[in-house]
Amino acid sequence: MAEILALVEARLRTALGEPDARAAVTFLGTDRIEVLRFIDGDVVRYATLGMSAQPMADPADSLADPVKGPRAELVLSVRAGLADTDQVLRKLAVLAASPQVEGVIVAPGASLDLGEPLWPGAPFGSVLVAESGGLVEDLELGAPMEAVRFLPLLPMTHNEAAWKRVRGAQELQERWLSLGTDLRDPLRASVALD
Repeated sequence: MAEILALVEARLRTALGEPDARAAVTFLGTDRIEVLRFIDGDVVRYATLGMSAQPMADPADSLADPVKGPRAELVLSVRAGLADTDQVLRKLAVLAASPQVEGVIVAPGASLDLGEPLWPGAPFGSVLVAESGGLVEDLELGAPMEAVRFLPLLPMTHNEAAWKRVRGAQELQERWLSLGTDLRDPLRASVALD
């Protein structure tokens, strides 16, 4: 586990630079989850470290495989200085612990709902999990372990999350793209939905 997390942190540092802050959260019955903060010009990125220590298991499986299974870490990017986004640290740790706590597999296209704002005053209470491989390249581990995927999180307003449940992740992403939505804006309003 420590070996994997050292490799994951090295991959994050290679892709995002040196973190300027880190926080750790431990929930009862779970492994420690850290959240690292990286500053890149006017963008601040938060990345989890610890979610990939164990593979995610299908809740329908009677016994979780300690080696095989998907592994991931979460990455959130927002514009710096517009909101108190550092308050998202605990919320990201909650999302990263959800595979251990709730037995869910976090994968692209999934919605993760917090039921409360991501940070004080945020119009977002949930996130859409996007495809990995863009900002931080997947980290290959030796077989039979699966690669660690660094999954971007795209904040969704309540209306966008409801629309996504009906129309699907692909249509929501296409709507954002067609309207030129700045998904890093921590104060953005919901896009027009029909």
